[in-house]
Amino acid sequence: MNAPGSPGPEATEPSAWQTHRVENATGERLDVYLAEKFSLSRTRVVQLVQGGNVLLNGAVPKKRDSLEVGDTLQVRIPEPVLSPIAAEAIPLAIVHEDEDLLVIDKPAGMVVHPAPGHRRGTLVNALLHHVKDLSGIGGVLRPGIVHRLDKDTSGLLIVAKSDTSHRRLADALRAREIRRRYLTLVWGHLPEASFTVDQPIARQPTDRKRMAVVGGGRRAVTRFRRVERWAAAELLQAQLETGRTHQIRVHLAFTGHPVVGDALYGAGRERGFSGATRGWALELARRTPRQFLHAAELRFVHPRTGAEMLYSSPLPADLQKLVDWGRQGFADQGARSEPSA
Repeated sequence: MNAPGSPGPEATEPSAWQTHRVENATGERLDVYLAEKFSLSRTRVVQLVQGGNVLLNGAVPKKRDSLEVGDTLQVRIPEPVLSPIAAEAIPLAIVHEDEDLLVIDKPAGMVVHPAPGHRRGTLVNALLHHVKDLSGIGGVLRPGIVHRLDKDTSGLLIVAKSDTSHRRLADALRAREIRRRYLTLVWGHLPEASFTVDQPIARQPTDRKRMAVVGGGRRAVTRFRRVERWAAAELLQAQLETGRTHQIRVHLAFTGHPVVGDALYGAGRERGFSGATRGWALELARRTPRQFLHAAELRFVHPRTGAEMLYSSPLPADLQKLVDWGRQGFADQGARSEPSA
């Protein structure tokens, strides 16, 4: 996708038909063939088929139709139109950039892509100013976005520049080949130093802004390991095996130990303590600037070169300040730190 004033990925203008004769794809599905032939996502191929931009032997096909040697395919990929998203000169912490992708260290408070109520000031607005081309697979509002972080979550994420890179990274994400590790602070003391939450997640039926553990939801798996134990809280490392909306926050709330500072899933949790611990918890809540969740480590295989990529991000100053205060309190309580992995 190009910056505003240049073409974007959502194409609607007419273009010329391209004709292809199938030579060696007997039995291959139409959508698979087109995705490989044109380096498109399967979603984009479906859009082309449904939009009447693909003909098989002169007729409108179904995406699952099988091809035979000698079949004639006519494909029209609509010309791009102007992106409706405004490029904005917002500073970005670019950890890595090459011709295929970027790794961004997103600050807390920044929404990843435009949505109702957030049309400006997003990561996508900033990317369009800094980068000439982005993958169009995510659509006109999410160019280049392979995976997301919540508005108030800081840390590392990958942005794809080409559709080919985007498709390969998305496949790696689905295959659990991209390792994403987070640091989070949670209320209370968990019974085990290491544990896994494997619970399905879906939108809460009575509140569409909230996610919840719901039977019949999409499978979600998060692995947790204790890093430090404080008076009324624990610092944990979280590793995503899947990538559902609000996954870490929902899984921790499900255990009864929500993220410190999480107004959506853990509001008022500090008032559940008693004695001297209650005062400490109330002070921790008062000092907490936002939800304590930071994407600290990202490991993946480069989609083109095959090289292993590993990036880490230190805690931002606002969270590090809270950790420094908490460690002093935790030292006064005589608690202990778990060894690092």
